[in-house]
Amino acid sequence: MIHILIGTRAQLIKMIPIMKNLQDRNVEYNFIFMAQHRETILEILFEFGIKEPDYVLCDDNRDIVSSIQMVAWSIKVLLVGIYNKRELFRGDKDGIVMIHGDAPPLLLGAILAKSQKLRVASVEAGLRSFNLLKPFPEEITRVVTAKLGLIDVFYCQDQLSAENVSKYNKQVVNTNGNTIVDTIQLASSINKLSTNSISDKQERYATVSLHRFETISNISGLKKIVELIEKLTNVIQVKFILHPPTREALKKNGLYRTLENNINLDLIPRMTFLNFNKLISKSEFMVTDGGSNQEECAFLGIPCLVIRNETERKDGLGDNAVLSYFDYNVIDSFIENYSEYRRPSKVLKRSPSEIIIDNVTKSL
Repeated sequence: MIHILIGTRAQLIKMIPIMKNLQDRNVEYNFIFMAQHRETILEILFEFGIKEPDYVLCDDNRDIVSSIQMVAWSIKVLLVGIYNKRELFRGDKDGIVMIHGDAPPLLLGAILAKSQKLRVASVEAGLRSFNLLKPFPEEITRVVTAKLGLIDVFYCQDQLSAENVSKYNKQVVNTNGNTIVDTIQLASSINKLSTNSISDKQERYATVSLHRFETISNISGLKKIVELIEKLTNVIQVKFILHPPTREALKKNGLYRTLENNINLDLIPRMTFLNFNKLISKSEFMVTDGGSNQEECAFLGIPCLVIRNETERKDGLGDNAVLSYFDYNVIDSFIENYSEYRRPSKVLKRSPSEIIIDNVTKSL
């Protein structure tokens, strides 16, 4: 049996085309939701026609937004999950558990799967920064799960990622693309038929999304966010998508009010993916520290300023995307010349999600 284990919003967004395809093929799968993120999850499932979870593990009805909450939640997931493993995996000992990416649910889910003697497939595997603290905790999760032999199948988005995990002597499949492109195409098709009013007004704006641990975990990083936002709003209207951890960190450190009083800034709660897709599609450019956003902009050809010192993702770099290194000369140059980074949308020869599903179903 196929088990799909998801804990975060980003994991869900990138697994949607796989789940949708399985449903279209009438292939049964067990959907396990670990509830690291809660906000907008049910709405996203509904708008893409994905079934609700078959099993919800450790749902506190809130997003995990702090390190203390993360530790407590992780311990709870392992204890409750192992105790209920037969029910969690429906007594299956021959199937495969599919887990996306490198967030904590990868490590936790892989441990739970192995406790039930199930195989584990990692989707979007093989990304490496070769710096254990950047990105944190993602790089640690990638390395630990691979070195402990918890992953049986690595689904990699490109040849470099495939080479990074080839030394583990496990099955490696190059999908020649990221499943996010399938999600984008699904979202674009649905939005064409939608009467949703997000961004229907004709206006020029930039979209900002900043939420990484290394960006918001200290006052210095938060002040850089505020300074950057103020710089942007001097030249263009800005729509700042507030992830729950970012919002809480800004409020905790007394910086939220400064942003709230900026008339050229719209503070927007985290939204469903259809609305987000529509928002960024009409943006002049995007400013982000998120790898998924970088990938989305690369596929759509949207100018993208990546607010990081380094990134393991090569998507768009040297083309539509610029790595800032937190250097204001680089940032100023991008803001002044962002239109030069606009590119046509890309077209993939074959769906990465279909490649994955074809491989998984053959292995059962």
